[in-house]
Amino acid sequence: MAAVLDTRFDIQPFDLPLGAAITGLDLSVPLSREDFALIHRAHLDHHVLVFRDQHITPAQQVAFSHRFGPLQIHVLRQFQLPTQPEVLIISNVKEHGQPLGLGDAGHFWHSDLSYKAVPSLGSMLHAQELPLDGGDTLFANQHLAWDRLPGYLRRAIDGRSAEHSYLAKYAELQKRSPWRPDLTRAQIDEVRPALHPIVRTHPETGRRALFVSEHFTTRVIGLPDSDSRALLDELFAFSTRPDFVYRHQWQARDMVFWDNRSVMHLAAGCPDHQRRLLYRTTIEGNAPF
Repeated sequence: MAAVLDTRFDIQPFDLPLGAAITGLDLSVPLSREDFALIHRAHLDHHVLVFRDQHITPAQQVAFSHRFGPLQIHVLRQFQLPTQPEVLIISNVKEHGQPLGLGDAGHFWHSDLSYKAVPSLGSMLHAQELPLDGGDTLFANQHLAWDRLPGYLRRAIDGRSAEHSYLAKYAELQKRSPWRPDLTRAQIDEVRPALHPIVRTHPETGRRALFVSEHFTTRVIGLPDSDSRALLDELFAFSTRPDFVYRHQWQARDMVFWDNRSVMHLAAGCPDHQRRLLYRTTIEGNAPF
């Protein structure tokens, strides 16, 4: 697809399974209705948008995010930005012996908040501090995964739903990260498992996409445990094939906006001693169908 040229900013698609870079745009200034429509269309077309060199405040990030819909608050409220509670701090930084943010976010492939009855439309992640080594984020196009899914797997998941649970890998993550907190009873009640179709339809484009992940999907409804596990393992492996993936190498002040209805993502990790700090906002979507 050719680049969209505009006197105000450029939208340059990547020669990859998904993604586009947006340059020449200052998100500290409110977008006109026409410019917002261009960004909205590009997000639907490319699934991941990389806004380069954004010198914006958390409040400005929240304001831009809110133009796409209501914002969702992560269950780990101890990692909210104190001055802007809609912002989740993603960071490996510790201050006074305590974690500043969620340091192991994205350790497994997932779609944000798929464990909620109403999952996320999309997430925006704005780089504040980046490590010298590593720190990449990978995105896998789940429309392509569905389009190229073998017939026998399509038949196996036809009409089926799966359970998504925030707690699916939580104990494992706690073993890896002593800083991941225990959940209160109220937090556990807030993230009760949700059931969603294995193949969802994008509410704005009508395209179908796989909607399972190794992080949150626990079982296929109506199948014996062994059959469910085997089917999910095969779907997990297929859905993240390299030919579906864009690997984002962060640049200073990047803000990345991805569509959780269309992609999964994974954090590649970085050395513990190198500081990484990003601010995330999450936009509410719709109940998958």
